[in-house]
Amino acid sequence: MITDHLTALLQAGLGRLQDAGALAGDLPAQIELSRPARPEHGEFATNLPLTLAKSARMAPRALAEQLIAVLPESDLVELAEVAGPGFINFHLAKGWLGSTIRDIAERGQDFGRGAVKDERILIEFVSANPTGPLHVGSGRNAAYGDALARLLDAAGYPVGTEYYVNDAGKQMERFSASLHARYLQALGREAEVPEDGYQGEYLAELGRGLVAEFGDTLADDPGRLGRIGTERMVGGHRDTLNKFRVKFDNWVYESSLHESGKVRAGIDRLTERGHTFDKDDALWFRSSELGASRDQVLIRSEGRTTTYLAADVAYLIDKVGRGFDRIMYVWGADHHGQVAGLQAVAQALGLSQPVEIMLQQLVNFISGGESAKMSKRAGTIVTIDELIEEVGVDAARFTLVSRSIDATIDFDLDLVKSESQENPVYYVQYQHARTCSILRNAPEKGFDKGSIDEADFSLLTHEGEALLIRKLSEFPDLIEESARLRAPHRLTHYAQALASQFSAFYRDCRVLSDDAELSRARLWLVDATRQVLANTVELLGVDAPESM
Repeated sequence: MITDHLTALLQAGLGRLQDAGALAGDLPAQIELSRPARPEHGEFATNLPLTLAKSARMAPRALAEQLIAVLPESDLVELAEVAGPGFINFHLAKGWLGSTIRDIAERGQDFGRGAVKDERILIEFVSANPTGPLHVGSGRNAAYGDALARLLDAAGYPVGTEYYVNDAGKQMERFSASLHARYLQALGREAEVPEDGYQGEYLAELGRGLVAEFGDTLADDPGRLGRIGTERMVGGHRDTLNKFRVKFDNWVYESSLHESGKVRAGIDRLTERGHTFDKDDALWFRSSELGASRDQVLIRSEGRTTTYLAADVAYLIDKVGRGFDRIMYVWGADHHGQVAGLQAVAQALGLSQPVEIMLQQLVNFISGGESAKMSKRAGTIVTIDELIEEVGVDAARFTLVSRSIDATIDFDLDLVKSESQENPVYYVQYQHARTCSILRNAPEKGFDKGSIDEADFSLLTHEGEALLIRKLSEFPDLIEESARLRAPHRLTHYAQALASQFSAFYRDCRVLSDDAELSRARLWLVDATRQVLANTVELLGVDAPESM
């Protein structure tokens, strides 16, 4: 990778300055390289002289000039120059263009993937209560969480994914009571759904289905009915997520934490560490002493039942106990009040593993210029299944990841369904299909790209070619940076920019021409574009069609 090459040059140059006594102090553990916004400023830049100037007791520009003077020669660097207050800009030689194409051809699907890292990460996402079908808000959580997991994996992190089933507590009691009423109604008996229950038609459908399967045998056993109903809802969640191309390594049930005694053990651990107290016949967690706005209840006075937080304590201990080094959660914005509490739990337990919580903002689903409200209890939800049926998995996933997780999305159904350049996912997929069409039709027209060793990439002198290769070369750094920022939405922006750059190249540079050698080189460039477009959308869980 070119950044590794430039880093090695700079490290060698610093070593020479140090050996010559011109540079005192320790050398930096990491050298930062960035890409100038304007092509005339080169392909890469570093602020290294600015960061070392103070310890070197030298003006940044003077240090930059000395460092450039001792850099080893490189066939890939045409010019290194001082810029601004002390930056070094690198202008790469034409040979770099060919090396980028060769690197893509050699690595294929692995192009862009980073070196394996030693930090094991567990991401828990979606984790919707099994009280209704998954709605569009959960769809955004699923699309983001899955894309983040794919992105971190590509950056070299060992990643596990997990779904937490909240199958215990008061919301499940309301669900069971609501289902029991619907079940009795399906039997032709008088029954009313509780006022604070779940009113959706999906429960009426479930009730009718269970009557068809079990007859009236569950009428006097609401507990069993509730358990069966919960499993059916969880099964529906699995089916929907599989359809949405989201699969989890592990499904954990809250009830299992209670049954195994882990919830009680977690509470005891907090007590042993001095972080609980009794008040009003309830057991409290001293979370206000650890950054939360208030103390929180672990065991209620009423019935001495445990709270969600008590289960969260047990679940966090369980995650760490399985050997993960970083624990990530993707929660909905309505859980913002729980963030400080969980962070306080991590402190109270004395965990060395970082706990990271991403909050997903809302989706405004727009159809015909109107916004649809979503509420499981009211039954006016827009489900993931309905969204998939309306726009397809590709359009849904690409759009739901197209903005930062902490920004609201207006999902414009009319735009997403359109087959036009204004529709980002359609445009990206169309350009990928175009690369495949060019490569598929070339042999029929008597052109053969042959072996990459035979290609003469020095013939690629057009500005459109250079800009396209430059965009292709950004992909490995994009993966690393996007993973660090937890920002898969950057992949959607990159895919659109790459597709646009390829369209400009195709417009300005005739791929199949009378010049057989130039055509060969351009065919390899087209193939490199095909590969990187495919690699990009794969990280988003989006298909790269070969024809449209």
